[in-house]
Amino acid sequence: MFEYDVCIVGTGRVGLPLGLSLMEAGARVVGIDRDPALREQINAGRMPFQEPGYEQLIASRKFQVHDSPAVVANARALVITVGTPLHNHIETDLGQVRAVLEAIAPHLRAGQLICLRSTVAPGTTTYVGRWLSRKTGLQLGRDLRIAFCPERIVEGKAYEELHTLPQIIGTEDPASAEEAVMLFGRLTQDLLHSDFLTAELVKLFNNITRYVHFALANHLALVADTLGANIFDIQRLTNYKYPRHGVASPGFTAGTCLRKDFGMINEWTPYPDLLLSAWKMNEYMPMFVVQHLKQRTPLFERKVVVLGYTFKADCDDVRDSLTPKLLRYIERELPAEIRVSDHHLSDPIVDPAYGSARNWSARAALEDVDCVFLATNHTGYREVLHELSTRRPEAWVADLWNVAGLGKVFYQAQELKSLR
Repeated sequence: MFEYDVCIVGTGRVGLPLGLSLMEAGARVVGIDRDPALREQINAGRMPFQEPGYEQLIASRKFQVHDSPAVVANARALVITVGTPLHNHIETDLGQVRAVLEAIAPHLRAGQLICLRSTVAPGTTTYVGRWLSRKTGLQLGRDLRIAFCPERIVEGKAYEELHTLPQIIGTEDPASAEEAVMLFGRLTQDLLHSDFLTAELVKLFNNITRYVHFALANHLALVADTLGANIFDIQRLTNYKYPRHGVASPGFTAGTCLRKDFGMINEWTPYPDLLLSAWKMNEYMPMFVVQHLKQRTPLFERKVVVLGYTFKADCDDVRDSLTPKLLRYIERELPAEIRVSDHHLSDPIVDPAYGSARNWSARAALEDVDCVFLATNHTGYREVLHELSTRRPEAWVADLWNVAGLGKVFYQAQELKSLR
């Protein structure tokens, strides 16, 4: 009846690994994406972004991505993995979801499963089901199956975690549940059933818990430095052989999930709360490292280097990175020069959130530098910093991630000689 077992609608960092993993598990998979450059790379057998484990699978060129939504008529299941951002005023933006629904509605057939996979605000799956039923005339639970089956992987571990993490199956009728189990049962037998709302909140609560946890760590780092104490000494002593929840390490808390998902809950209440406070704390950290380094050394007319641009370590994803914010705060201090380096990105670094920046090699960037900000804790930066202790010992470093292992947020490079 159907040519394909599943069609992945949106073949980005969530959809592409899922499609390739399902293909490896024996499913007949096809994709749709509106980005021509992305389609070209995937169809040519090349990964468009870093995600270990998929190079051979994509090189087979068995997974092909189309631009026309007509292909959805040939798939038993559709998995929608498009973006679900926030508007500027803490309001869920359903624009991309609605655009997908408008595109696929004319091609839907009885018996298909429509599965939402990206993070969504509470009530979105119900909205999607009702919208499709009204537009297509297909009756939910009889002609059309609806499910919310959230992804909970982290970038860089998709190949492993698609098989090892339990899969939430959010449905509200037996037929939808059965189809969702048939699809995701190819990847794992650890399937947990719930209704739409519960599944939506599971995904949100996972991300919000991490976001608040990191906000507390950042708040404690701010308090410690303001009072003249060392957060890493406090963390070491606090956590040593202590059997209850420990203090996390500080750092820039960013990315397309963590920076926005609190808003999908916060939108439902008019009152200030813990989630808004966590958001403010995490968003303050670029200002924190600039202002507190400035208390130790001026940035005006100095050569400044920012190491790392992506939102997390050892990836090539710049979406919702806090580095553009850090760069703008540094620019306000009118340094003589700002150099940016990230070996996971090409040259120049082009990002709508900042513009274009030359991507220096780390060692070239650090030549004659006065101040260094560690924006991302990429592998390799530890060695570069220890070289700096000899090449430019008087340079100041803001190392919120403790990349160098010195156990200080702010220090001069010459202090790293004590670790040798």
